[in-house]
Amino acid sequence: MKVVQVNESAPRDACLARLCAEVYGQAAGLTPLVRFAATRRVLFAQEAARLLATVDGAGRPQALALLVLDAAGQGMTLTLSCALDGDEEPDDREAPRRALIAELASKAPLRVEAEDADAEAFYRDCGITRWFAGRDGWRIGLGARHPASTLAEAGAPIAVDDAEVLRRFKHDAKGFEEEKERFVQGLASFPEHLG
Repeated sequence: MKVVQVNESAPRDACLARLCAEVYGQAAGLTPLVRFAATRRVLFAQEAARLLATVDGAGRPQALALLVLDAAGQGMTLTLSCALDGDEEPDDREAPRRALIAELASKAPLRVEAEDADAEAFYRDCGITRWFAGRDGWRIGLGARHPASTLAEAGAPIAVDDAEVLRRFKHDAKGFEEEKERFVQGLASFPEHLG
């Protein structure tokens, strides 16, 4: 497996749509579309986010991850990630995602957020070894290459206001339909091969 950054807008939008759909699922209402639109319109436009994938020897995507820069530009937070359906045994379904995050943890100034002990254990398996107590019981992990030595230095990722995106959708029916069409088109045109 190798890691590739998806830079071209059409495959990047398709991968982002698939990532949002995989992470949030179909029962999540507008959340996948809001995250898709916010990331595409704001974070990608400002070059504040990177979409990466692991691919097998034939270039077939195995896992996807979205990294968002912090305001200081020192670190990158893993905000979304998923393994894609493949030939793995059900017990090993997360192996491509684990491999992708482990690769990122070894080469990038990576920050992760774990909502519970299971998530923290998963990230520890990926090589995230420095942990801090965050808000509301969350745990913040830093990879070996992250320059911060305290949680205060780690910097949160650049954020987009989801409520603002929803308000725009509500007041701009045409814009909403365009984003919805981009999302659906992205899902339909998910690339079989990358990089």
